[in-house]
Amino acid sequence: MNLRLYNARILTMERDREIFPGEIWIKNEKIAYVAPKEEIDREWKGQEMPRIDWDLEIDCQDNLLMPGFKDAHTHSGMTLLRSLADGLPTGRWLKEKVFPVEERLTQEDIYYLTKLAVLEYLSGGITSIFDMYLKPEAAAEACIDLGMRCVLVSGLNDFTSSVSQVEEEYLKWNRRNPLISYQIGFHGEYTSSPGLLAELASLVHHYRAPVYTHLAETAGEVKECRERTGLTPAMYLDSLGLFDFGGGAYHCVHMTREDMEVFRRRRLYMITCPASNAKLASGVAPYRDFWDSRVGMAIGTDGPASNNALDMFREMFLVAALSNLREMDPASIDPLEVLRMATVNGAKAMRLGRADVLAKGKLADIVMLDMSQPNMQPEHNIPANLVYSGSKANVKMTVVGGRVLYHDGRFFVGEDPEGIYRQCRRVAGRVLQGI
Repeated sequence: MNLRLYNARILTMERDREIFPGEIWIKNEKIAYVAPKEEIDREWKGQEMPRIDWDLEIDCQDNLLMPGFKDAHTHSGMTLLRSLADGLPTGRWLKEKVFPVEERLTQEDIYYLTKLAVLEYLSGGITSIFDMYLKPEAAAEACIDLGMRCVLVSGLNDFTSSVSQVEEEYLKWNRRNPLISYQIGFHGEYTSSPGLLAELASLVHHYRAPVYTHLAETAGEVKECRERTGLTPAMYLDSLGLFDFGGGAYHCVHMTREDMEVFRRRRLYMITCPASNAKLASGVAPYRDFWDSRVGMAIGTDGPASNNALDMFREMFLVAALSNLREMDPASIDPLEVLRMATVNGAKAMRLGRADVLAKGKLADIVMLDMSQPNMQPEHNIPANLVYSGSKANVKMTVVGGRVLYHDGRFFVGEDPEGIYRQCRRVAGRVLQGI
């Protein structure tokens, strides 16, 4: 498909490049051309521009085009648990609310529950997700069917899955569909025995692959790991060789400077989920310390059970506001860097290097933001507006792989959203009966 987005303002998220008026041309799933208006006008008049038979041309009406948001940690199938598992600390929340419900979920259930999450992602300008959940095949098929880009990550632990299954999924989903890729991961140190982690480390070294896991989410998790191993979770997992080829970790709330040095040395990404950590009273991650340690940071929503929204605008605001509060410094973090965490860094953390910025040859994963809304005025500092006052109401269009999947409040995913809602209500009625 040949798609032209014109009369736009463009924030490519390339370093040191300001917002400029221009347009973007898309051919199939990739960006073919990004240029300022004056360059286009000059080359068009000089007959140097190719005359293209466009399948679709969209007047962006001076609104902002930028890379889509990358939700670098989520559990999409947990939409069933939204507002159902509230009011408990993390440990009890998992054991008393989450695990009993998840034991009843079938692959078909997770397929429909993931579709529900995808609609929420698209309406919020999220163009790719890093999804860790039960039965990853269900999530993959749901994303393929709706056109969503998804990086699967295994949630291996002592109770579900196996290292051999992780290897099978790794080989399958890194070659089957261009929308889907797969990274090796495990749920967490506290749900994985030393034997399981040693077996996983062998797999990691065989493929020289990065690894991802929940890490240092609560003070109790860190304390118990120290009691078992004599080390913090980060130091312990590194001692097993699990981080030898990079990767990242989710949450990273209770971290020492030594832990951060492991992250810097291993080029691990810290993926923060501030709304989830605040809701579960887990704490506030030390963003300034990570920045000072030169550790890459990205942002995730976590799942709908612990957030409860899949909203990157809220996450960006919380990263900035909570960092300022923690440091008692209203300038503790630059809003542009927070925006970078939600886009460029997320792509890097997820190994989506072709979806990080808007440039020729990159994947056409784009969000258009409505700058005519009152919360975007006046435009003293557009990145600051997006981080501190932006909302999902500003999302006018979401494009994934060159396909317009959401535009002006309507979904173009090949299915009626009401049908997805009905299926999810049916799943809830069956699964939650008697709980």
